[in-house]
Amino acid sequence: MLKIHFLIIFSFIYFTSLLGQEPNTKIVFVIVDGISADVIEKLDTPNLDAIAKQGGYTRAYVGGVNDGYSETPTISAVGYSSLLTGTWANKHNVWGNGIKDPNYNYWTIFRYAKEHRPEIKTAIFSTWLDNRTKLVGESLPQTDHLALNYHFDGFELDTLNFPHDEDRKYIHKIDEKVVNEAARYIKAESPDLSWVYLEYTDDMGHRYGDSDQFHNAITIMDQQIGRLFKAMEFRQNNYGEDWQIFITTDHGRDKETGKGHGGQSERERLTWIVTNARDVNDYFTEGTPGIVDILPAMLRSLEISPKRDRAFEIDGVSITGRLSVSDLKASVLGKELTLNWKCYDDNEKLKVYLSTQNGFKNGISDFYKLVKKVKASNSSTTINLGEYPSNFYKIVVAGKHNSTNSWIVLE
Repeated sequence: MLKIHFLIIFSFIYFTSLLGQEPNTKIVFVIVDGISADVIEKLDTPNLDAIAKQGGYTRAYVGGVNDGYSETPTISAVGYSSLLTGTWANKHNVWGNGIKDPNYNYWTIFRYAKEHRPEIKTAIFSTWLDNRTKLVGESLPQTDHLALNYHFDGFELDTLNFPHDEDRKYIHKIDEKVVNEAARYIKAESPDLSWVYLEYTDDMGHRYGDSDQFHNAITIMDQQIGRLFKAMEFRQNNYGEDWQIFITTDHGRDKETGKGHGGQSERERLTWIVTNARDVNDYFTEGTPGIVDILPAMLRSLEISPKRDRAFEIDGVSITGRLSVSDLKASVLGKELTLNWKCYDDNEKLKVYLSTQNGFKNGISDFYKLVKKVKASNSSTTINLGEYPSNFYKIVVAGKHNSTNSWIVLE
């Protein structure tokens, strides 16, 4: 009888512990092309609003440091790469839609997922074939022959089923096909990490600028997002899974007509992020995150912690969970380096690291010297660069919960 009681107690404890475990979070991230924040904010988007009500909405930016070392063209493929890698163009080396020579030493979210958790099921749903074959770099030697579990893309090449018309309606038809398949696959197969890319909004922006046609394309996009979210809710309600969605855009539009982009004007850099993540932090709600800040959040949700040399290269800081430091700014006057940051715990100590190398871009780990420990609440410090003579510096400020970085490139 005592043995039976023991088994009953053991079983109760075991199953209670299982019930208390957090399910593995599944991620869907969506890029809807070419919508500046001022436009999304003035239109009726009930599905985006419903998602934001669960998590949040914020204005964001693309384009790196304006007039700085990481200034990045506000061009589509460049923005996709910044999202995928959590870095600006000075690192990922994608400078235009031709995608001539990506630097795969800066891993995409898909590479992190497969390297750290090979069992993760991955999927891409996209108009552009290049998103998978060039930006993610599936099957390339440079990505160690990264293999995704599922892809549904390349339909811009299918002129038989999608004949190219002048009004670009074929892109709308492709987006519909992509969304329908993504929703079906989410419901049936429950991928752990999915990227959905939708193009039609940008096409209407290029053709008509700020117009009824552009706004109608955004209304269509919102309906498409609703179908994706319903598929996620189906999994949540029927299988008890935890699903997060991050929706953003790759660039804004020019101020004059709304037709162009690529430069560094305020409106071209002005983007936004919508998520249902319930643990968005103060950086998300009170600051202005960048497109590079989504990758660290996805890594957290997937319970992936990059090694230090990789973490030090990620330009973004997470828009979810706890932070130690953000908004690092570095400037030099003479031989004095001044650092400023925002802290999130006055009692925390931060470590300041310095490297005069950049071997990482060639796949070589850099040596970082710990040059200072400071109180986070100081929000600034100075370092004498005369002790570390160089024309190039990589600076990292690291705390308990995250690190953030900056570069100094002297003439």
